[in-house]
Amino acid sequence: MTRRRHRLGPGFAGGVLALVTASLGGVALWRRLPEARRTRLRRSARVWRLTARRGIHYAVVKLTGVAVGDRRRQELEDRFAVATAQDVAAELGQMKGVLMKLGQLASVVVDGLPPEARAALAQLQADVPPMAPSVAAGVVTADLGAPPEKVFLDFDVEPVAAASIGQVHRAVTRSGHRVAVKVQYPGVADAIRADLDNAEMLYGLLSAVALPGLEPAALVAELRERMGEELDYRLEATNQRRFAERYRGHPWIRIPGVVDDLCSEHVLTTDWCDGRGFAEIEVADEATRQHIAEVVFRFAQGSVLRYRSFNGDPHPGNYRFADDGTVVFLDFGLVKHWPDEEFSGLMAVLGPVLDQDPERLVDHMVEAGFLARDHRLSAEQVWASVSAPYEPYFHDEFTFTPSFAAEAMRNIADPTGPNRAVMRALNLPGSFVIVNRVLWGMGGLLGRLGATNRWRGILEEYLFDRPPATPMGHAEEAWRSAQSSSEIRR
Repeated sequence: MTRRRHRLGPGFAGGVLALVTASLGGVALWRRLPEARRTRLRRSARVWRLTARRGIHYAVVKLTGVAVGDRRRQELEDRFAVATAQDVAAELGQMKGVLMKLGQLASVVVDGLPPEARAALAQLQADVPPMAPSVAAGVVTADLGAPPEKVFLDFDVEPVAAASIGQVHRAVTRSGHRVAVKVQYPGVADAIRADLDNAEMLYGLLSAVALPGLEPAALVAELRERMGEELDYRLEATNQRRFAERYRGHPWIRIPGVVDDLCSEHVLTTDWCDGRGFAEIEVADEATRQHIAEVVFRFAQGSVLRYRSFNGDPHPGNYRFADDGTVVFLDFGLVKHWPDEEFSGLMAVLGPVLDQDPERLVDHMVEAGFLARDHRLSAEQVWASVSAPYEPYFHDEFTFTPSFAAEAMRNIADPTGPNRAVMRALNLPGSFVIVNRVLWGMGGLLGRLGATNRWRGILEEYLFDRPPATPMGHAEEAWRSAQSSSEIRR
């Protein structure tokens, strides 16, 4: 038998030569680009690759699912959700910045996902690849005027936590005080600008997993305003100082104090606070979980309704839980302060919702600018769309479930669902976005704790200055009275 040989002619060789020449030219062009530009392109390419991988995988799963039964289809979609969450967590954990922050938010509100997918996204809450010790030391040296070993009596070069903007080191001051030192990643400002260009696309990917059709524009706009502030740790120190003063001496809310002379634009030094992470609390006994749930809820509602401000990262990575029931609240970089006019508009809508009055709700939404005067929607349509997240406040007692926040979010955000006409007509201001972040974040967290309580009664303590609804409310009322007496004496 004669074996045929495949010969590579000059056309093939020429093609290879052209490809190599083009590649070398591309490399040379790449090397001439400024490093900041190359970094932006790398990050953009990473997001596009991630989106393409997940999109192709999703299409395959859907096509395969057509030919199988419901049970098998659900198994395929669960496997897709887990693989996507793992992929997103791996990519975002390397990138740092706004994209990772969006992933952290998603890890709180996607409780409709399989447990393995939630666990993958939960990695974004704390376990992020750190920068090299020498890089962190360089930031401290540049900002505080000396290397860490000179500034501090002891400085652990291994970070105890790494997040979207910076990482935290355990240290001891020259006076022997235990502190947490947050060091910002060099170049993170450029990374954030690149992230904001990609944020809508990536959030669309995350919403395809758990919240189909979620419109990210308002969230991106709010982040664009807030992220510039978060990059300056001096502003974060000011925010944290205010919260620490407001909650000083509180029976079960603690805000770490700020060490002023060891803070700068890129370095934030605060009191060190011991405590367990949320994963341990999630599997704690019933009494502990219910206690923690009420503390977190009271902190969120009290901050928004009494102080008109809130730290806008309601995810479990920002909490530490002490053995005595005290909850330590961390991260005050992304803080929203509501001016009187904005806050009045929000509160005008909340009243009719709590009263379950659709007609009055629509009137107030028009006055607040949430709906145009010619919206042509019925009050029943609007109510069906916007009331779902407020279900816990329509009952004397309510139990949050793991799927509650995700279902409530889908009810508002799905453009193909029964409330699509309302969603198209709504005009939500940026200030409302962060309220929803708090609402959804709290709902997701309380669902994971299986929290049961008189949530409406607690809310009305803060909203209408009603009598305490629970024993913890009485303890907080006593603390507020002591605070007022102390201020009078001063």
